[in-house]
Amino acid sequence: MTERRLPRWSELRPLLALRRPELDPTARRAIARRRAPRAVFDYADGAADQEIGLRRSREAFARVELIPRALRDVSAVDPSTTMFGRPASLPLAFAPTGFTRLFHHEGERAVARVAQRAGIPMGLSTVGTTTPEELAAVAPDAAKWFQLYMWPDRDASAELIARAQAAGFHVLALTVDVPVAGSRLRDVHNGLVFPPRPTLRTLGDMALHPAWWANVLTTEPLRFASLKAPPTTVARVATLFDAALTPDDVTWLRGLWSGPLVVKGILTADDARLAVDAGADGVVVSSHGSRQLDLSPTPLEVLPAIVDAVGDRAEVYLDSGILTGADVVAAVAMGARACLVARAYCYGLMAAGERGVQHAHDLLRAEIVRTMALLGVSAVSDLTPDRVRLRPPRA
Repeated sequence: MTERRLPRWSELRPLLALRRPELDPTARRAIARRRAPRAVFDYADGAADQEIGLRRSREAFARVELIPRALRDVSAVDPSTTMFGRPASLPLAFAPTGFTRLFHHEGERAVARVAQRAGIPMGLSTVGTTTPEELAAVAPDAAKWFQLYMWPDRDASAELIARAQAAGFHVLALTVDVPVAGSRLRDVHNGLVFPPRPTLRTLGDMALHPAWWANVLTTEPLRFASLKAPPTTVARVATLFDAALTPDDVTWLRGLWSGPLVVKGILTADDARLAVDAGADGVVVSSHGSRQLDLSPTPLEVLPAIVDAVGDRAEVYLDSGILTGADVVAAVAMGARACLVARAYCYGLMAAGERGVQHAHDLLRAEIVRTMALLGVSAVSDLTPDRVRLRPPRA
């Protein structure tokens, strides 16, 4: 029998803060900011260049109007759906993130355990800090997606894909919006390196966040689990990826991968058609969390056109800018099969590890169910375009 121990106060304190009844996305973000060093928080929270795209993404969701209908039986609301034929308890998946153990030493393992309990998919990144095999061991029954950054060495990419498939990953998601690294000025200003190490510059931050530094320095080393020659900065990581991707590469992957194939990072209807024509089963409408091209189109605004273009042939997903369950409901009503979220659960992971991720999930679920009920909708299939509209942007 596994011995159980009482949680330490350092573990309970952020959870007590998370349970405040007035909690909203801004409060969750503030808790994570206090818990983690500045460079770590900014890596998750920041975006490219002047962060205009990030503001636009949030402003787009702020312009959403959800149109309720009265006299509808919502005594039992079912937020479940399917993704590529597999059941999911919510129209929601935990998006893949890089360097996840930077936020908490459990990293992707904590996220996977929550996803398995919740019955939703989770993604593992090529630049994740846990291997496909390690993730499968801690969450064998989770619906697992593997997010691929293609390397110029196709044999190495094929080997990694085969490992993911052997470990039980169901979906392969090719990210196509990182031909080069975006200019993430917060990371540059903070001097973020991997793995983080104490320097004269970080001594003051160590004094403010001793628990985080003690965790990093006393647990297993932070590493890029699937990279043989780990780089030390975000910009150097991107130099490992192939900047010469074409639709032929999607077709090549289609021949290697027997499960659903997704192309992530689509922002135009024409590119969505290219991806599906090349063999993709789905696309993710995404600006990479506004972390690549700062002035790119806003995913929520281009979603309907992409659904019109390929929605009858492929499943369409949305990420970027999503923080609340109401955001998820709006995106699904506008045609998305489901949403991928990252920052929302990363804030929880920074604040309280696995329990913080669980709390983020619970809040998102409660928000989705409540929003559906207030709309007069009892099933995800009833979230149709007539239940949502975007107010015009202010001049």
